[in-house]
Amino acid sequence: MRVLVVEDEAFLAEALESGLRSEGMAVDIAGDGATALESLAVNDYDAVVLDRDLPGVHGDDVCRHLVATRPECRILMLTAAGRLADKVDGLRLGSDDYLVKPFDFPELVARLRALSRRAGAAHPPALACAGLWLDPARRDARRGDHGLRLTRKEFAVLELLMRADGAVLSAEHLLEKGWDAHADPFTNAVRITVSTLRRKLGDPPVLHTAIGVGYYLATAP
Repeated sequence: MRVLVVEDEAFLAEALESGLRSEGMAVDIAGDGATALESLAVNDYDAVVLDRDLPGVHGDDVCRHLVATRPECRILMLTAAGRLADKVDGLRLGSDDYLVKPFDFPELVARLRALSRRAGAAHPPALACAGLWLDPARRDARRGDHGLRLTRKEFAVLELLMRADGAVLSAEHLLEKGWDAHADPFTNAVRITVSTLRRKLGDPPVLHTAIGVGYYLATAP
């Protein structure tokens, strides 16, 4: 899951970046509305955590832009404006959820995961595919009765492949969804991560390479 955090309080933005990355999400930060619009123009985000009271371009304008141009991207407004009228106004603008500061971080994570399940086709909280089981909320992955000890990037790649349900995903797609804007587009990080993940998944192999195209999980023998 790739998330854009739009927050002008640097300390909070950095805390959110660190916390969400520890949950296995790819996170980019924008400190104002104009920077947010620039990031949205070039990156494909699953969700945006959006402060309303931003310098320059107001958060409400960023919300309107997202609703008009990227309706599949989920918006979680995170703001100190906590009156009922503020919440109603934010939801009417097109945000999918509204969380008032101060907030509990586990609640923010739970709300983001709920929003990701509502994006496009509904996804169950836990995934099962190719003899594998994965629970994103608990950071738990298993093959049969055996637990898998995965790094954050391995977990993210496995989740993307399981959600694809046997479809081939390109290295570019995995890099776009599993890493952040600082990733070098020419890096071999995806190949290395897939290689170590394949080894950890064990035999018989379930993670395969479509030569020149990408990677997929075998959903049937």
